[in-house]
Amino acid sequence: MNQRTIEAKQQTVEQIATMMKESGSVVVVEYRGLTVAALTNLRRQLRAENASIKVYKNNLVVRAAQSLGYEGLTESLVGPNAIVLGKEATTAPAILSKFAKKEKNLVIKSGVVEGKVLGEKEIKEIAKLPNKEGMISMLLGCLQTPIIKFACAVKAVGEAKEA
Repeated sequence: MNQRTIEAKQQTVEQIATMMKESGSVVVVEYRGLTVAALTNLRRQLRAENASIKVYKNNLVVRAAQSLGYEGLTESLVGPNAIVLGKEATTAPAILSKFAKKEKNLVIKSGVVEGKVLGEKEIKEIAKLPNKEGMISMLLGCLQTPIIKFACAVKAVGEAKEA
């Protein structure tokens, strides 16, 4: 191997490691059997949610994962794989889980969410969680409920005193 090839591979490994480190979630998927139309549709869905899907040689992803301390991820890097990178922790798992229900050829293998290596089951559990906006709206709903009940009680007391 010549020196340029080695340097190019090292740069690619560093690039992959940087993307993985900056992502809230990284999911390894097997895409064997997906049609071009299905893969294009998946890319479009991911892009709409500030996520992306990348295909690299497995050995380059293994080196990047090892450099970040994600050794558990390397076991699933066998065969035709792609890595899905999401800015938020729940974005990529949610999109992939929903997409995999329709497209049986997409297999979720493992992933890393906020620095922790997870298996397929854990990734699917995280996919069920609401995104950041959903959690904020749930919190606001919880905070509003007591205030509304208090306002209703004050109104009822006021109406009782009038009568």
